[in-house]
Amino acid sequence: MGNTINNLAGRREWLGLGVLASVALLLSLDGSVLYLALPRLSAGLGASAPQQLWILDIYSFMLAGFLVTMGTLGDRIGRRRLLMIGAACFGAASVLAAFSVSAEMLIATRALLGVAGATLMPSSMALLRNMFRDPKQMGAAIGIWFSCFMVGMALGPLVGGLLLEHFWWGSAFLLGVPFMVLLLATGRALLPEYRDPAAGRLDPASVALSLTAILPLIYGLKDVARNGVNPLAVATVVIGVGVGVVFVRRQRRLASPLLDLRLFGNRAFAATLGIMLLGGVVMAGTTLMSTTYLQTVAGLSPLSAGLWLVPQNIVMIAALTLAPVLARRFGTAYAMAGGLVVGAVGLFVHTQVPSVGGTWLVVAGLILASAGIAVPMGAGNGLIMTAAPVEKAGSAAALGETSGEFGVAVGVAVLGSLGTAVYRGRLPDTLPVEGARDSITAAVTVAKDLPGVLEVARDAFTTGLNAVAAVGVVVFLVLAAVTIAVLRHHDRAAQAHDAPADGATADGATADGASSDRASSDGPEVLTAA
Repeated sequence: MGNTINNLAGRREWLGLGVLASVALLLSLDGSVLYLALPRLSAGLGASAPQQLWILDIYSFMLAGFLVTMGTLGDRIGRRRLLMIGAACFGAASVLAAFSVSAEMLIATRALLGVAGATLMPSSMALLRNMFRDPKQMGAAIGIWFSCFMVGMALGPLVGGLLLEHFWWGSAFLLGVPFMVLLLATGRALLPEYRDPAAGRLDPASVALSLTAILPLIYGLKDVARNGVNPLAVATVVIGVGVGVVFVRRQRRLASPLLDLRLFGNRAFAATLGIMLLGGVVMAGTTLMSTTYLQTVAGLSPLSAGLWLVPQNIVMIAALTLAPVLARRFGTAYAMAGGLVVGAVGLFVHTQVPSVGGTWLVVAGLILASAGIAVPMGAGNGLIMTAAPVEKAGSAAALGETSGEFGVAVGVAVLGSLGTAVYRGRLPDTLPVEGARDSITAAVTVAKDLPGVLEVARDAFTTGLNAVAAVGVVVFLVLAAVTIAVLRHHDRAAQAHDAPADGATADGATADGASSDRASSDGPEVLTAA
């Protein structure tokens, strides 16, 4: 009993969670606000169409490319130290972006923001592993962290609209500065420090290989989503996969690898990562098709479509918060599988969406699907962090975030391409309007005065949405079965460790972070928060 009490987080940890949650809020706000600011900043800087795409994409490219490196670097030099360095760089880059005088300068500063963002996300998640040693509290903390991320996505359009209504476009980038100042001012007092004393030096060749594998992959997938399958996109994906194979082989040979592949030897860790990746693929593709449906088939304005999506975000935030509770009540495996089944029901609703009057079904399906996927997201991230050794928490968090980036890119590229292929296949060869075959957006533009053509195009796109949703139903149900088959063993093992021996935490590891009001004395690798 005494050991359990010692493992419980105190006031300092919960205040520290507030600081880390504000970082999550910022990162989601920063991404969603830019889409609103893009037209105005493009006019102010004279950005060409290709430059506008790079302004949007360069952040996600650099973020995805550096996540693995920064997660491992935090384990080596100290997670709090890397977080503070990243916060300072993010704040400085935000100011530079706000006062950019050319499109090229803004692209460069957005790249710096992506690199800095890659330090913030895995460091925050890894620090939660140190601060909340009790599995129940850690699950709640991770749920709160992700809920704040979703709140930022929901509030982004509103906050961005208010800023752009009263200030210049650069104000959208200054949103992050107060958050970074708060982190820098309170981080040393509220956050513990941790580094792995057994970690060797960072391998520059592995860093280069990691970037050369991830960046072409993300670029190629985005290019497929935007322009369809083409030689350049295929070539970059092949290059990324090829370099990725070289990267994996190098990691197996190194005594101190950039990415410890032994993490994947843990069945619970590997399975959860795969479940979250494929779940992200399905949700990214479905959301893309659904939002396009609302604006082209249903004919809603961007603002109206955004308002229709608010309930989905609210429900997802609530489900993320409840995920740890459900995992404790029913077991992680059954909670995650139940969420996936609920998500499959939502996607089944999408298979029934008609081309006329389908707005309510689209929204209802998204609400169910979002509520369902939020449970494996919230519970799964907690499982990933507890399944990995404490000294590898930064790497584990980085892998989780990287899988999310890949999930979005693959979902948009693959399922978006499937929807487009179905759309084109449903259009008659004798379609009288040139360009309508390219996409539903083009059809709405070029055939706005031809109701008959529009009706055919909208029906074809709706069939594509139904097809994408049908694929999602199958994937979610298969994932639910895999979740029970693989993760129920993890639940049994966790139950066997509910009464740990003296000096051990509830997850079977030695205490790994500073307690709420005292310096840690659990080993040389744990540093005090002083």
